[in-house]
Amino acid sequence: MSVSTHVLDAVAGRPAAGIAVRLFAGDSLLAEGVTDDDGRCRLTEAGTAAGPHRLVFATGAWFAARGTTAFWPEVTLTFAVTEPAAHHHVPLLLSPFAYSTYRGS
Repeated sequence: MSVSTHVLDAVAGRPAAGIAVRLFAGDSLLAEGVTDDDGRCRLTEAGTAAGPHRLVFATGAWFAARGTTAFWPEVTLTFAVTEPAAHHHVPLLLSPFAYSTYRGS
């Protein structure tokens, strides 16, 4: 299973570059990265088992670096892997006081 994400700054209407992201399966850290200039981060190309996985975004540090007060010190998105061979793209639409996500393609 490969996992990628794309973070969009919903207030500025542009990609959110420089957000640290970690991928977990249970308590095991599988991968970590930082969103690029286009707000994208490919976390793994390697296979992983079926089951719950978590993406943890370091949103508090990202907002603080921009001088923005935010409600979310981090955003954790938990998703179920039912097809280990499939690609999983999990976007995050982010603002200081709200966020949204969906299963991408």
